[in-house]
Order: sequence, then structure tokens, then C-alpha cells
Amino acid sequence: MTTPTETVAVHSANIKRRSEGPWRIALGRLFRQRSGIAGMILLGILVFLAVFAPVVAPYDPNEVLIGKEPVQKREAPCIHILGCPPEKPQHIMGVDGNVRDEFSRIVYGARISLFVGFLTIGFAIIVGTVLGTIAGYLGGWISDVIMRTMDVVLAFPFLLLAIAIVAVLGPGLINAMLAIAIVNIPAYARVIRSSVLSVREEEYVTAARSIGADHRRILSQHIMPNAIPPIIVLATLGIGTAILETAALSFLGLGAQPPQPEWGAMLASERNQVFSAPHLVFFPGLAIMVTVLGFNLLGDGLRDALDPRLRI
Repeated sequence: MTTPTETVAVHSANIKRRSEGPWRIALGRLFRQRSGIAGMILLGILVFLAVFAPVVAPYDPNEVLIGKEPVQKREAPCIHILGCPPEKPQHIMGVDGNVRDEFSRIVYGARISLFVGFLTIGFAIIVGTVLGTIAGYLGGWISDVIMRTMDVVLAFPFLLLAIAIVAVLGPGLINAMLAIAIVNIPAYARVIRSSVLSVREEEYVTAARSIGADHRRILSQHIMPNAIPPIIVLATLGIGTAILETAALSFLGLGAQPPQPEWGAMLASERNQVFSAPHLVFFPGLAIMVTVLGFNLLGDGLRDALDPRLRI
């Protein structure tokens, strides 16, 4: 038998729980997800390197060390605490074929990768959300025109379409980002349209219509807040994919151009040295893998945290 004090305490706790917003609840769930925490740690390190690159990197990423230090091109990593002679200059990831510090280029490459990922997917989300919302809310022939256009884009192989767009626009990092954004738009448009179609039939939307709420208010206050969560998860996973695809275009010579310290371009420039200087292939590849893994782990954690069927 519970005492009146215990009953009041339980009732207060229930009121507090109900008063918490859905995003606060989701954030609490995310911090209980191991995959989400691991992803945040990896991405936190990446963001730290990108923000403090001038402090972390010992050299300018494009600085050629010929005549400045007694090093040779494609020299192996030298770490003093691991036995490298103290008289040799320290390069913890070695020196590339142009006698530039590999570690400094990897660190500055984090800036480019984050810039590529967030800007590319941000553009795709904005355009895809607008198109998907219009198609899902208005329906009719407008929806048919928009979604058939999205189907046409999806009919092409993803990377092949991106290559075709860059071939028309010309090689370069900005054009590669635009190509990746364009081919990502249909995925976000389809997801948001599906969410809007589902939410617009809910009772609270019908009630809002019955009291005379206009379309703008219904969309901004009732439909979009409940249709956005799937996009957040898809965007988190999509950032890693966009970084990987941009690296692929750079590897093919269609993305970042020398001397930009972009990981895909760094792989391309040293791809023939995989046996003679494996560190120049291993470290850029590892950086791409860790970055994509971080976003994928965070996306998995967000997916579970935002799923209302889970009670963690």
C-alpha cells in the first residue's frame, strides 16, 4: 500500500515525463545507444581536427619540404617515440610524392569532407523536402509530375549520373558537390512525400482543418514537425555516403583538383604506390572509412532513438 507522499511523487514524475518534448526524449534515448555514442565520439574527433587544423597540423598542407628538411619523397612514417632516429624530422604519416607532410594533408582534408557532406546533403534536403511536401500535400497531377521526374532521376545508376553531370559542368569540387546533391534529391523527396501522406490523414490535422486553419499553419505546425524525423536519420546516413561519393569522383579526377588535400584525390595521386609506399594509400582510405563509419553509427543511433515503437 502506497502512502500519500509516494502517490504524489509518482504523479509528479508522470507529469514531468509527459511534459518533456519528443526531441528531448529522443536525445535521451540517443545517449543510451552505444552505436550513437560511438558515432558521436568519432565525429567529435573529426570536427575537432577540422576546426583546429592549423593548430593540430604541424605543416601547411601544400608546403613542399624540399630544401627545408632532409626528407625524400614518399618517405615512410617517422615517429620518434617509436624508435625513429631523433635527428630525422618527425612525420607520423610519412611524406607524399610531392614531399608534403601526409598527416597535415589528412587533417586539412577533414575540413573539406565535412564541408562536402553537410553542404551537399543540406542542399538535397532543402530541395527534396520542398518537392516532397508539395507532392504529398497537394497530390493530384502536381504530385504525378514531381514524382515521375524523381523516378526518372532514380532510373539512372547513381554514380554514373553524377559522373555525367560533372562531365557536363566540368571537373572541380563544387561541381562534384552539385552533382552528388542532385542525385540525392529524389531519395529525400520520396521519403518526405511518404511521411506527409501519412501525417495529413491524422485526426489532429483534420481537426485543424475543421477550425479553419490555413495550409501554411497546418504544414508548419502539424504536418512538418511529425514528418521530419525520417529525414533526419536519412540525412545523417547520407552525409557519410556523400563524402564517399565525392571521394570517388575525386579519385576519378572529376572532383577536387590538385593541390587540394581531399582524401579521394590523395588516394588517386598515390594509387600506383600501394606496394612501394602503402602508407600513402592506407591513411587517406582509413580517414574515409572512419568518417563514413561515424556517420553510419550516429544514423543507426538516431533511427532507434526516434522510433516511437521503442521504449529505451
